[in-house]
Amino acid sequence: MNELAKQLNDDILAGNPKTFEMLSSVGQNLFFPKGILSQSAEAKQKAHKLNATIGIAKEEGKIMFLPSVMDAIDMGSIPPEESLTYAPSFGIPALRQAWKDAQYEKNPSLAGKTTSLPVVTCGITHAISVVADVWANPGDVVILPDMMWGNYNMILSVRNGVVISKYKLFSDQGGYNLEAFEAKVREEASKRDKIIVLLNFPQNPTGYTATHDEGRKIADILTRVAEGGTKVIAVTDDAYFGLFFEDDAMKESIFTQLCDRHENLLAVKLDGATKENYVWGLRVGFITYGTKIAGNPVPVYEALEKKTAGCVRGNISNCSHLGQTIVLKSMKDPRYQAEKEEKFNTLKARANRVKEVLKNPKYKDAWDVYPFNSGYFMCIRLKNVDAETLRVHLLDNYGVGLIALGERDLRVAFSCLDLDDVEVLFDTVLQGVKDLS
Repeated sequence: MNELAKQLNDDILAGNPKTFEMLSSVGQNLFFPKGILSQSAEAKQKAHKLNATIGIAKEEGKIMFLPSVMDAIDMGSIPPEESLTYAPSFGIPALRQAWKDAQYEKNPSLAGKTTSLPVVTCGITHAISVVADVWANPGDVVILPDMMWGNYNMILSVRNGVVISKYKLFSDQGGYNLEAFEAKVREEASKRDKIIVLLNFPQNPTGYTATHDEGRKIADILTRVAEGGTKVIAVTDDAYFGLFFEDDAMKESIFTQLCDRHENLLAVKLDGATKENYVWGLRVGFITYGTKIAGNPVPVYEALEKKTAGCVRGNISNCSHLGQTIVLKSMKDPRYQAEKEEKFNTLKARANRVKEVLKNPKYKDAWDVYPFNSGYFMCIRLKNVDAETLRVHLLDNYGVGLIALGERDLRVAFSCLDLDDVEVLFDTVLQGVKDLS
């Protein structure tokens, strides 16, 4: 094992040995290299005359660039040094700190609690992949609901050999199925000494966020299992964070209730600018850690950050400097909060319009509506026709595109529907059901 990895492991062991035990074999061997990167960083500080360390090109002391590229970027507001060069594998320091500050502002319950500095990833998809590398060995279990984002399977199961164990998301009475969740968690905890639980609110594909009461009970269930001796890694996929449209939905990440509960419970928060800031193609996500640590938490979190950044370094090297700079500049802009509020209200109005339209009894014989209160999506459960057959029929005959999930479920992304389109969409789906019936 590399000596740098050993030192990071010692730092983690000193603050929380259980967290060290949760690391995958890859995670235990990860470190952030001191080779070219650290020498280049040192040279950047001290090589005032000539710096021939890093693999970029310069002209007359400035970053070399194609004018056609910088014309597209707008060199006046974002110079080549902030757009074309490599970013650190950890992410731009100013962006990491700004995002952490924003996490505490958006989640007041974090006050007084310690978390790591976020590490930048290439979107949350990449963040999930990094978490799988650092924390999951082949054969480890990840607990997910039966209605889940399909790419979890590709990232966790196909690429990393993780076993996905599912529970029924909704109870028969509506709302989060706490009974099924607890039963699944306890079942898997009885078989092994470590479990990974992935919580996604607002949820894709259903657009559901746990209520305040449900969130507290989820956190209590995981804490009790951790107290019983099982090591629990709770990963919160907060991709659609902030898009909470109803009063009873949690307004903070469930990460806040998990990050300091027990030394056997590690909370891993995945979030990003992708959906929160409406910059899907910029691919800027973050990984943040929180757990109960004896003594000074800084060495433990710094060790976890270095292992995570080492994984990024060994995977994609670093994330787009330009994308990170654009996000940071936007967050510092005085218009930022007002702009976000405007977009939130637009999406909330669309969600409310969907609820209003679906109250019409004309749809009751064709489908049931799954609970939704947040995010981009909602789902319907068809009563009499196959979802994939209907999807293709609607596409071929009406030019309407939806996502089929399993035999009976259809996902509707109301995030991309104007208000006037909502009723037209569901009336078209109803007509398609009648055609096939």
